[in-house]
Amino acid sequence: MSAVLATTPSPSPEVLGPKDKTSMESWVDWFVGLPLKIIIIVVISSIVLVVLRRSIRGITNHIAEGTSLVDRGILRPIAGTEVGSVLAKANPLSNARRAQRARTLGSVLRSTSTIVVGGIAFLLILAELGVNLAPFIASAGVVGVALGFGAQSLVKDFLSGLFMLLEDQYGVGDVVDVGPANGTVEAVTLRITKIRDSDGTLWYVPNGTMLRVGNKTQGWATAVVEIDVDYFADIDEVRALLAEAAARVVKDPVIGAHVLGEPTITGIERLSADAVTLRLKVKTSPAMQWEVARELRTATRDVLGRADVPLAGQRDLMATLRSAKAGTPGQPGDQVGDESADRSADRSGDQADDHTEDRPRDPHDTPVHDVVAQRDARVAAGEEPAAGEEPAPAAEPPSSDARAPRG
Repeated sequence: MSAVLATTPSPSPEVLGPKDKTSMESWVDWFVGLPLKIIIIVVISSIVLVVLRRSIRGITNHIAEGTSLVDRGILRPIAGTEVGSVLAKANPLSNARRAQRARTLGSVLRSTSTIVVGGIAFLLILAELGVNLAPFIASAGVVGVALGFGAQSLVKDFLSGLFMLLEDQYGVGDVVDVGPANGTVEAVTLRITKIRDSDGTLWYVPNGTMLRVGNKTQGWATAVVEIDVDYFADIDEVRALLAEAAARVVKDPVIGAHVLGEPTITGIERLSADAVTLRLKVKTSPAMQWEVARELRTATRDVLGRADVPLAGQRDLMATLRSAKAGTPGQPGDQVGDESADRSADRSGDQADDHTEDRPRDPHDTPVHDVVAQRDARVAAGEEPAAGEEPAPAAEPPSSDARAPRG
């Protein structure tokens, strides 16, 4: 029990006031001692805290706005021209990203400075009051350990968010791949990152759960287009046509401004039974690789079509298209149609032979009647009977009794 009482913090007797409470001089001496020291600690701590917070706010604001520290007040004339300021603010996504980082870090630094300065002032005041700080420090250590175990995921999120902001891994407007979510970053905080995917879903991803982050719009990007042409196409001709399509995109006044280097046409990337795959690559500005790739596909389709170079599996269709434009049959794609027409003509000829003299065929006729009718038709036309075929008799054609219905 005595050990517990010995470790219990106890205030100094001076806190209760002077010993002689009836003497004004004693009150003055007491006030000049402990109360004045506490007031000085509080005032100095407040001044330090205000200066720190104002400094942090001023620095983060000028970073967020993209202005120089000397571009303020009486030093504004030497800071640069208005043209430079306009050029510095030309990219809205970059401005939003910089402002997000600056304001988030500013909030963290202000909160940290408040906690540090307030904690130091509180401990100094307790020391002046004569309180033993050892039990408080021990209790704070125990509480810190308990909070560390109970809220370790929260602490992990905050630490990950802080390092992410300091290292500038991504920011507002970037297109990122964080594993479970892919899309555009809309907001970044110390604990979570908000990502909007292509379907419009807004993902809230804790910063501590991001094991890897792929930023698709940081620094520069690459537009990649793969073209599958016919197996028997001339590869040198195809490469020349792809170079022509890429040159057309580079010369475009709008899209060409986002192309950062010379287009690259690689060799055969894949070889299959009916296709040869070539790859066209162009270095572009951030977040413009998809637009440039679409323009490259459009230009490639145009130049290949004008040069009559078929894509994989389109050789017969292209031959049919060429023959249709020229109005001449006989192309590979017309073979099926020609055969069908021949078969239709054969059937029509057979039916014409069967229905000689345009008479309707009796449904009760047998194949014997048809052979006799054909023989009679050839004889009437002056043709010789076929080998093994008896000449037609001079008598009348088969009697009506022979063609009468049976049974």
